[in-house]
Amino acid sequence: MSEPETSATAEESIPDIPTRIRTGLSAGFRTSLKIIKVSVPLYVAVTLLKGTPALDLLGKVFAPVMGIFGLPGEAAFAFVAAFLLNLYAAIAVIAPLHLAPFQVTQCGLMMGIAHNLVVEGGVLSTTGARGGVLTLCRVAIACVAGLLLRGLWSLWEVASSWTMALSGGS
Repeated sequence: MSEPETSATAEESIPDIPTRIRTGLSAGFRTSLKIIKVSVPLYVAVTLLKGTPALDLLGKVFAPVMGIFGLPGEAAFAFVAAFLLNLYAAIAVIAPLHLAPFQVTQCGLMMGIAHNLVVEGGVLSTTGARGGVLTLCRVAIACVAGLLLRGLWSLWEVASSWTMALSGGS
């Protein structure tokens, strides 16, 4: 009996290492350019808006909703970027806001659950799933996760203050 031809054909179709490296670098460079085209303008726009009263005014409008999750009102822009575009766009908006570590974690958790909603909802719809319903579920789950993290963080702060008080620290 002879070897099956499929194994020989499979081995021949695998490109050599230099070709794989060239292909990977080329694809990585194209992807990086796509990310940079979105991220840099958003970062610059938010940085410029920080110098105007517009960002503060819009931040005050969204502050009540964002405050529920322990976030400043300006973080709403990052959520819009994450929901409509992608996480890279959201990061570009978050970076110039100089959020606290908890706030960045909170954004990461919620945006990790609900991001790129328009595109992914459309893809889900083409598979026969109810894209709109699943999109609403993702937003709801992100909100619940954000509330849970906020609650856990509050408990951690209380426990930390008790520990400091019991140990005689200030």
